[in-house]
Amino acid sequence: MKKYYQTVLTILLMGVTFSLTAQNTPASIKGEEVTYSDGSTVLKGYIAYNEKQEGKRPAIIVVPEWWGCSEYVRMRARMLAALGYIAIAVDMYGDGKIANNPGEAQAFAGPFYKDPSLGKSRLEAAVKKISSYPQADVNKLAAIGYCFGGSMVLNAAKLGMNFKGVVSFHGGLTGVPAAPGVTKAKILVCHGGADKFISEEDIKKFRDNLDAVKATYAFKIYEGATHAFSNPDATATGKKFSMPIEYNEAADKLSWNDMKEFLGKAF
Repeated sequence: MKKYYQTVLTILLMGVTFSLTAQNTPASIKGEEVTYSDGSTVLKGYIAYNEKQEGKRPAIIVVPEWWGCSEYVRMRARMLAALGYIAIAVDMYGDGKIANNPGEAQAFAGPFYKDPSLGKSRLEAAVKKISSYPQADVNKLAAIGYCFGGSMVLNAAKLGMNFKGVVSFHGGLTGVPAAPGVTKAKILVCHGGADKFISEEDIKKFRDNLDAVKATYAFKIYEGATHAFSNPDATATGKKFSMPIEYNEAADKLSWNDMKEFLGKAF
């Protein structure tokens, strides 16, 4: 990801320290911690935007991996801000909780898989928060998500949230089914060709469902890329927890460029 990174960031995610080199992020990019709520649940997210950019701009909801609203997803929000968007990294679990191991992550994420409306509610809360910023064009909303977050944005699209488009990076595909007349957002799926968490049957059912409701979507496959291919810490994480994941720089760059093109067309 050399194109995007220039300053070294030391990041603590799920108990593992790693470095990212953040390139070409203008000094005018402002990132700020924000507190908002979904009912009685207090949420702690992060909003990034270019404070020298004039006028309103499309707003992007960024949903993290099942670890929680980490520095990684904040970095992605800043990268989106550098592209001219305003972005919010979403706290799905409340109080900014971060999972330290797969067991905790599974416990935190489980309720969202069981009750898709819970994920939709969290995204609606994030939309409400970012819409309060004068920089946000509330008529131009989109969402991107990573792994667990990919599943959540796909569910949001299939449940009819008012997004122009959603992008899933190595997300799960077995969420709620799309229904005719409900799924209106354009969809981009960025999938690793060597992802051992998603079966060919899952892919077929997902695509057959979208085809049946005539949804507008693209399904990109990056050869040799595993689950979590876009996260530079995936290789170390995979080794630590014996998970079949690793970072793939080529797939990371290609999928980010595919997202940029997709969002440009969606807006």
